[in-house]
Amino acid sequence: MGRTICALLLLLASVTQGFAQKVDLDSALLCLDRAIKQSPQFVAEKQQTIDRLTTKLSETTDTRARFRLSHELFEEYLAFVNDSAIHYLQQSVALAERMGDASLAGECLSELSFQYSNTGMYDEALFTLKRIDEHALDQSGLVAYYRACNHAYSEMAFYARIDSLQQQYRQVAHRYEKLLLETADSTDVRALQRREMTFMDNGSTEQSLAVNDLWMKQVKPGTHAYALTTFYRYLEYGLRGDSIQKMHWLIESATSDVRNAIMDQGSMWELANQLMINGDIDRAYRYISFAGNCATRFGTRLRSWQLSPILTAIDSKYQQYQVRDKRRTLIFLVAFGLLSLVLAFSLYDVLRQHRRLRAAHRQVNEQNAQLTSLNEQLSVLNAKLSTHNTKLATANSVKEEYVGHFMRLCSMYIDKMDNFRKRVNRMVKSHEYNDLYQLTRSQEFRDRELEDLYVSFDSAFLHLFPNFIDDFNALLRPEERIVVEEENTLSTGLRIFALIRLGIDDSSKIAEFLHYSVNTIYNYRARIKNGALCDRELFEQHVREIGKPT
Repeated sequence: MGRTICALLLLLASVTQGFAQKVDLDSALLCLDRAIKQSPQFVAEKQQTIDRLTTKLSETTDTRARFRLSHELFEEYLAFVNDSAIHYLQQSVALAERMGDASLAGECLSELSFQYSNTGMYDEALFTLKRIDEHALDQSGLVAYYRACNHAYSEMAFYARIDSLQQQYRQVAHRYEKLLLETADSTDVRALQRREMTFMDNGSTEQSLAVNDLWMKQVKPGTHAYALTTFYRYLEYGLRGDSIQKMHWLIESATSDVRNAIMDQGSMWELANQLMINGDIDRAYRYISFAGNCATRFGTRLRSWQLSPILTAIDSKYQQYQVRDKRRTLIFLVAFGLLSLVLAFSLYDVLRQHRRLRAAHRQVNEQNAQLTSLNEQLSVLNAKLSTHNTKLATANSVKEEYVGHFMRLCSMYIDKMDNFRKRVNRMVKSHEYNDLYQLTRSQEFRDRELEDLYVSFDSAFLHLFPNFIDDFNALLRPEERIVVEEENTLSTGLRIFALIRLGIDDSSKIAEFLHYSVNTIYNYRARIKNGALCDRELFEQHVREIGKPT
């Protein structure tokens, strides 16, 4: 019901925006807050759609039908999970080549290059463009090719730090932009998007807004395409200095992204930045945290790098507000303490003055009841404070033990390296070059050290969390539970989630520690979460709660 009301409000704002003088931004933000609360539902619906398409793809043998389903899966994953989007687009390229359709394969390669450059993979983007036979492309394929070339070189120009390279990349990007606009139909969305950005870059907001109006007519409200169109509208009103309309369209874009389970949340982190500038730190902090979680799921380092400055700025502001609130709380507690002393003195004086007056007995009882209530509230506060102190002590204990363990490991490793150095030095002095070659050629030393590292990690982790395996298995269905072969050891899957319990949830960092590929780590996580008793999206959160005091 709440979702329907928000949709009606946003649709009404969209219809009347041409003549509305003021937009109720508070209502729009409330609709966005409701959408964020419902985000797990939207993500689940998105996953259901993907699962349905994946099942159909596995059951289909016709090449053209498989191409269509693979491309649909790419579009579903496009702003949801980057690695999966790239996978299904690569699969679409292979199927198009199998059909002998060079134009279709080239168009898919252009889309693949665009996805690479959009996520900071510029070498891959340029390499993919070189695979395309421009002469084999039809009009649609050429538009996609020119658009991918323009985007790749524009992004490289933006992030280049050498002036000569910037100028060179801009010239190439401008050449492909010109080819794009010459080749595409005037109503082609890809051309409209590029033309609108060009007008904005030149400061021609009247013309860019007119192009955006044409673009808006071609998209359905509430879709991801609508979110992109409204984001461009936000940029235009920002250039025009219309802060109300600017914020309205930015909120509209962010809300559409959330409802479409978009993980590449550009609108959301820009909205958080604007709210921080406007002083709404609490909401900005919630929004940037949400956008950060989405970026982690989307799976590109570029987005995390782009989010980092905003997150740092908002966190700094948030901490300043926290310090201010704590100062106010302290002042309040001091004042409350003084008032309590005054009240206690007053009660004492009343009791002393009216000790002999039986008529005041009822009033004394009421005063005692008030004092009892205050004492109960104080007891509740003390209980909460004790709980927080316990949690803090536990966390400090874990940190201290890990620091000590780390220092021991470093000392042991230094000793091993020194012994190895001495051994190599002796062999060099003795001219035992062949033995030295055989010694350094073998990976046995590395494998043994890795094994010792994992044994040490397992022992230290299970010492800190002795019930981790049982508690972890309690989160899984009986048939999915993990049985370890040796006592005080962890399997690879358990080791992955042990690192997540310690706060390391980035698949790339886990892969570096365990010496696996990122895809292997991703598959382990996905397979184990599929066996969870709870909602798979909440599984890792439950893992992070293992061992914490209740």
